[in-house]
Amino acid sequence: MTVATNETTITVDSKVPLVRIVREFDAPREKVFRAHTDPELVKQWLGPRRLKMEIDHYDVRTGGSYRYVHSGDDGVEHWFHGSFHEVRPNEVIVQTFTYEPYPDQVALERCELEDLGGGRTRLTATSLVDSFEARDGFVASGMEYGVREGYERLDELLA
Repeated sequence: MTVATNETTITVDSKVPLVRIVREFDAPREKVFRAHTDPELVKQWLGPRRLKMEIDHYDVRTGGSYRYVHSGDDGVEHWFHGSFHEVRPNEVIVQTFTYEPYPDQVALERCELEDLGGGRTRLTATSLVDSFEARDGFVASGMEYGVREGYERLDELLA
């Protein structure tokens, strides 16, 4: 395990129910993009270390969809699914994100990858939900912990 040298910034917008995540990686954006789109790589980094990820399906293309589960040693399962609305290789992924116990709380997510030069990439991800209440519940759910630890795992995978 390595120690992350890049900070993950998570902010909420005061005007719209949006969460913004910004993170830099010491890897070219082609590698960062592939880590977000290859299901075998996604399983290695997405989410907290304590949870195992299994993918039902993961069809990353404009018009594709996904469904996966995170499960812990306690037997609790967390199912997620969504649709890919736009996928531009090495640039952007726009998708919906639904935590299955709350099917009416669908987030619209946009992940942009910016080439910083020198083999570095800045990821900017936004999640827009339908209310401030839903957004605040999303943030309070512990997503910050999962996001930060997931990106630390992604650093390790990209190294």
